[in-house]
Amino acid sequence: MMVSYVSALLYVAGGIVVVGMALLVAFQEKLVYVPVLPGFTKSPIQSPQNASASFTRTSGSHPQTASASMPGSSSSCQIADSPSLLTTDIAHRLEMVRIMLQRLQCNVFMLSYRGYGASDGFPSQHGITRDAQAALDHLVQRKDIDTSRIVVFGRSLGGAVGAVLTKNNPDKVAALMLENTFTSILDMAGVLLPFLKWFIGKSSSKGPRILNFLVRSPWNTIDIISEIKQPIIFLSGLQDEMVPPSHMEMLYAKAAAHNRQCLFVEFPYGMHMDTWLAGGDCYWRTIKEFLEKTVPDKKTLILLEGFSQRQSDLLGSGV
Repeated sequence: MMVSYVSALLYVAGGIVVVGMALLVAFQEKLVYVPVLPGFTKSPIQSPQNASASFTRTSGSHPQTASASMPGSSSSCQIADSPSLLTTDIAHRLEMVRIMLQRLQCNVFMLSYRGYGASDGFPSQHGITRDAQAALDHLVQRKDIDTSRIVVFGRSLGGAVGAVLTKNNPDKVAALMLENTFTSILDMAGVLLPFLKWFIGKSSSKGPRILNFLVRSPWNTIDIISEIKQPIIFLSGLQDEMVPPSHMEMLYAKAAAHNRQCLFVEFPYGMHMDTWLAGGDCYWRTIKEFLEKTVPDKKTLILLEGFSQRQSDLLGSGV
């Protein structure tokens, strides 16, 4: 009887492993990369032309990199004096960007990864890393912005992308802003599919991690973050329904152990995508104070996110 019971358990465990492997192999890109949010179309519902900001459009240097825009020439003197921030996801983020321009008085650079928006190709960790690098290389070649004040802003998957970009470019990126970012896709596998936490994981795995080798886009931010020397601010929404807030806590702890220029800020009512809205005035004051302390004067922000990119534009501060 005992032998039969043990055999049954082994069969069940084996079945779970096989199912887990099949799911990982077949659907992992669909779980990691979400070019279009459920209920939305891939075509833009709002154009940057309709936003209260000047802009221009250029093409990315990589054939699968999204097009990018910068402020119009009519305000070029203001562009040069403005901070620059790199981001993605334009059409469904323009309201946030509009407020960002007003509150932070910066330029905002947004791009679409390959496979997102109007960009060709298919998303992958290697490809998206190249896309972000191409966007940064485009910015540092411009003559109408202060290239010593480029700040990377990454939310969700964009935080993983931004961490890699910042670590790889210590001489080009002045600071990093992370919002609701995961420690690793390996850890997120157990969040999205709980039974996998016994077979796959990075920081919080409870099992032997025998399926880790199947993950094609691990995005191990927990390893990258400790190698970043630039100032970092962690913006954590405590009501995040997608990425457990504990992931942000672990990222901060790992970074702060190697970098004294780290700041962790919690927003009690912030969810995964609306922390900027739920945080209200406190959210924007926190970011502004961080930028004024770490990257004085005007900046360019590179905004990186992971959901429903539509087009790519860099909006001017409009000041």
